[in-house]
Amino acid sequence: MNYLYQLSRVILIVTIIIASAINVEAQTGWHQSVGQSLINALKISEPLTFCHEPVPLSDPDVKERLERELLVSLDNSDDVILWLKRANRYFPHIEKVLKNNSLPDDLKYIVIAESSLKPLATSNKGAVGFWQFIENTGVKYGMKINNDIDERRNFFTSTEAATAYLKDLYALFGSWTLAAAAYNMGEEGLKTEMLVQKVNNYYQLYLNQETQRYVFRILAAKIILSNPEKYGYYLTEEDLYKPVQFDRVEITANQPVPLYIIAQAANTYFKVVKDLNPHIKNYYLPAGKHDLLLPKGAASGFSERYENLLKQWLDEKIKSVYTVKKGDNLSTIAKRFNVSVKAIMIWNGISNAKDVSSGNQLFIFSNTTFKPENNADENKTVEDPVLQLP
Repeated sequence: MNYLYQLSRVILIVTIIIASAINVEAQTGWHQSVGQSLINALKISEPLTFCHEPVPLSDPDVKERLERELLVSLDNSDDVILWLKRANRYFPHIEKVLKNNSLPDDLKYIVIAESSLKPLATSNKGAVGFWQFIENTGVKYGMKINNDIDERRNFFTSTEAATAYLKDLYALFGSWTLAAAAYNMGEEGLKTEMLVQKVNNYYQLYLNQETQRYVFRILAAKIILSNPEKYGYYLTEEDLYKPVQFDRVEITANQPVPLYIIAQAANTYFKVVKDLNPHIKNYYLPAGKHDLLLPKGAASGFSERYENLLKQWLDEKIKSVYTVKKGDNLSTIAKRFNVSVKAIMIWNGISNAKDVSSGNQLFIFSNTTFKPENNADENKTVEDPVLQLP
């Protein structure tokens, strides 16, 4: 028995020693493999092109600039993983639009460099959405941009606009590489630099740092997404984000309509409607004609449910009018009705609380019954209508 006990202890100790050695070797090898894999990642064995235009990797400066962007991208593995996951959701439609317009497939990688496929992406220069349009360019290419709607955040609308813009830029510069650079810095800025420097090749132009890196960021995205396994990203079909399934409905509103009404008519939630329609900026669908996305299957019976809910809400609005009195402000009104100032501002489309003055009529949806404080006869009971949530 003692012999077996001693033998078992020896076996246990040896097992621990071997396991420890393997662990140390694995850790050492891991550190080496990461460094070596990064070095290998920088080696481009095949000719590299952007939209079928050769990338001059024999130029040491071009090679260094590409290596820099590859390393920056690979150092942000969380971003790369999200690129891969989101690309499965969005790339099929982009590829279809590009193909229908006889444009190079490589242009799809621009959206990675611009927004990482985030619909609400913004820049400090005022660019917005998947394709990062500034307002003037967005309006020029047919997108509606105002206080209520920003179609730069609409994936389908902005993709059509980006395709049209890139096509125009190619017609202007005769090169997809230059067209991409102009997409980033603006066509007038690029034309000026080409004129002053007397250079018509992107890789030989001295540009602002962002644009000098821009095409290489696109190329890095293309290289990694074209062969993710080479860089250690093994994603299964289950790992990828699925394309969004939806129904389209058309709504014509003669006044602003709360999005929660639309959500209820679609048998879903406010958040779902906002996520499917990120171009709607606020809590209300503004007056006008709208093409909306709803969850798959929600279109069936939607119109009838919508009309019924809208009628109920309009009836409630009639009961929910409060006329602002002298001495009122939003804080006192909010306290009287037991609601927040923010809620009153949302219900009435008020952006500045100071804009409210005596005589204004506000819609206030509350369960509170109140008695006016300025009633002349303190002994008289005044029954105001109960204002209820619609």
